[in-house]
Amino acid sequence: MTQLKRLTVLLAAVAAYAGADACTSLIAAKGAAAGGSTMITYAADSHTLYGELYRQPAADHAEGAMRPVVEWDTGKPLGEIEEVAHTFSTIGNMNEHGLTIAESTWGGRPELEGSGLIDYGSLIYITLQRARTAREAVDVMTGLVDRYGYASSGESFSIADPDEVWVMELIGKGADDKGAVWVARRVPDGYISGHANHSRIHRFPMNDPETLYSPDVVDFARAKGYYEGPDSLFSFSRAYAVTDAGALRGCDARVWSYFRRFAPAGSMDAYEAWILRGQGEPMPLWVRPERELTANDLKWMMRDHFEGTVLDMTQDIGAGPFESPYRWRPMGYNIDGVEYTHERAIATQQTGFSFVADMNHARHDAMKGILWFGVDDANTCVYVPVFNSSDTVPPSLDGATADLYNLSWESMFWVNNYVANQAYNRYSQMIPDIRAVQSRLENGAEQAVGEAAAALAGSDYATAQNTLRELTLSTAANVTSDYHRLGDYLMVKFLDGNIKREADGAFQRNEHGMPVQPEFGGYNERYFRSIVNDAGERLRVVEPE
Repeated sequence: MTQLKRLTVLLAAVAAYAGADACTSLIAAKGAAAGGSTMITYAADSHTLYGELYRQPAADHAEGAMRPVVEWDTGKPLGEIEEVAHTFSTIGNMNEHGLTIAESTWGGRPELEGSGLIDYGSLIYITLQRARTAREAVDVMTGLVDRYGYASSGESFSIADPDEVWVMELIGKGADDKGAVWVARRVPDGYISGHANHSRIHRFPMNDPETLYSPDVVDFARAKGYYEGPDSLFSFSRAYAVTDAGALRGCDARVWSYFRRFAPAGSMDAYEAWILRGQGEPMPLWVRPERELTANDLKWMMRDHFEGTVLDMTQDIGAGPFESPYRWRPMGYNIDGVEYTHERAIATQQTGFSFVADMNHARHDAMKGILWFGVDDANTCVYVPVFNSSDTVPPSLDGATADLYNLSWESMFWVNNYVANQAYNRYSQMIPDIRAVQSRLENGAEQAVGEAAAALAGSDYATAQNTLRELTLSTAANVTSDYHRLGDYLMVKFLDGNIKREADGAFQRNEHGMPVQPEFGGYNERYFRSIVNDAGERLRVVEPE
């Protein structure tokens, strides 16, 4: 297969991840991430997204070679652009240099939807093949849009290398102008940031080398009638995004929950009014956490359902009798002419894949970028270590054996769904068993990565690459097989609403070898009270006189 043909196949596969437009990206800059790392996360959320890990090898290209551009969300061919002489290898959203890019879509003013050649997904993956650092990535991305035009709506990007993390927000200029307006800001060392489907850059300094922007970012807003004030008061978000209840409670709330968990106690309470009613000042773009964050902290943050906040999804009657933090779509509903909404948390059932990216120069060059990669719901997935030097995709993650319409027990995506979809219906009863297996697998993987980092110090690149390849392959295989067994175990243990009794790691039998009477888990008191409030008189027990 020719290199161009391989690229076309890859782009078609990437385009199959249609509708990945409700995503979350969290950030910890150097000094806020432990051990001198930088970290970003990503959850690619879509109801039509099959979770797999895609890869593109490094390649040299002949002069005049062209690269196809395929729209990430739809699979629509957009055209071709000139290829560069050499492209870097990529694994997921990371390249061989440890550069990592994530995104979240916020739409913005509908009349500004781009009409150019480069959509937001292609912008990410083309840039990963061409840039070594985060600053270089900003230049590549804006240069591509300037030359070929932008084809999507408003977008936020997290762009990270082992030294710096940048947030860039970009939106097109509409059908009559294929270009875009944008702002990029470096997250200061020692701070955390994030975005989740709403523009987060408001006012920004215009004479700061850590802030870059398109020359017409303010003038274009004035020309379109979006802004009339001085440059110093200009807010990119206010001008180009749509700030409604969905943008705040459904989007900014996810970042607020992240900030609230790690910022000084009480410091984010004032922003509840912004989240719930759009009152007061917008949340800051970044805050300083009380302590340095680990990759494990961010894995668990990606499992957040607003626990411990006023939006806690396990506390209202919608959680049902098993305190489930899940709500099926549609999110909005109307009762007696009043609009209501379910909460939109970071963790959600329709996630295709998610990751926590940890970049650090202190590690061997072959593992200076670690992509902790998971498929399906981040809350119940197991994050597998993948490295910037990875040249092989584990069979359970390669997309060759299954897709969204074809189940396979060899697919990590499907075995994770097997586990998660049982838990959704009896969450409080099943989640302890899931946590035990999930924690064992992740703790083992983290220990193995730490041991590899120590053992590989001073090794040549090829030796380190081989060792890390085997670590990824073995971890992925173990996760897939262990989660299949976990799904079987849950099916047996919780069959028909019962809970089978266990002793010494086995389901109990009596002295004659027969199954013993199971526990009846029943429901919680709140659920019983809701039944009484709804149909109590009909269900009330009345003894005969």
